[in-house]
Amino acid sequence: MSNKCLLTSKRANFGNSVSHANNKTKKKQSVNLVKKVFYVPSLKKSISLRVSTKAIKTINKIGIEALLKKQGLSAKNLV
Repeated sequence: MSNKCLLTSKRANFGNSVSHANNKTKKKQSVNLVKKVFYVPSLKKSISLRVSTKAIKTINKIGIEALLKKQGLSAKNLV
């Protein structure tokens, strides 16, 4: 399973950790992914998705079907 949000396609961010002496070491900032179950009224089913917390906030605000439509996805493909 990839470390990527299924709805927003968020991925890990890479950069440098800089010390006081200006030494640079590579670091990775992982995306905050959560496995969550959503009810889709058009399918009359619940689907389990691995999404970022930002996607959960967006779903709570506009709804899962509106977010899928905005991203150009279909609920049938996610089942």
